[in-house]
Amino acid sequence: MKKVGILMGSASDLPVVRKAIDTLASFDIPYEVHVYSAHRTPAEAASFTANAKQNGFGVIIAAAGMAAHLAGAVAANTTLPVIGIPCKSNQLDGIDALLATVQMPSGIPVATVAIDGATNAALLAAEILALSDDSLSEKLVAKRAADAKAVLAKDAEIAAEFNK
Repeated sequence: MKKVGILMGSASDLPVVRKAIDTLASFDIPYEVHVYSAHRTPAEAASFTANAKQNGFGVIIAAAGMAAHLAGAVAANTTLPVIGIPCKSNQLDGIDALLATVQMPSGIPVATVAIDGATNAALLAAEILALSDDSLSEKLVAKRAADAKAVLAKDAEIAAEFNK
């Protein structure tokens, strides 16, 4: 199975990124995690990204806050799918990061999830990898079924309490 590269612009993004790590681990998807800043370590970020495909990666997740240029810088150096996680900061509640991540120029796409949406970033990465991995596809179907079952159990609990 191909790996998922997880890059964060700062170690302060780790609490958000940990949700992606845990989600990938729950599906037995291999991953690597690095701190590479689009601004402070651009050469390292570009080198990792430019070599990602030949190093066995199939998807890259890039998390950053504020200016949030990491996902775009990563996408500029690869044709692998890039998923951006805009991270909330004290400035503008993460709206700045969301706009910086989602507003990519034509030709350099970045799939963007919600502010701090690391779980969905990992699930989207899993769905991309599942296009060529039937076993992973089956795990995703099972997760959706388990999630639906949990919602219906809560529905029954609420209905029993209030629908008399």
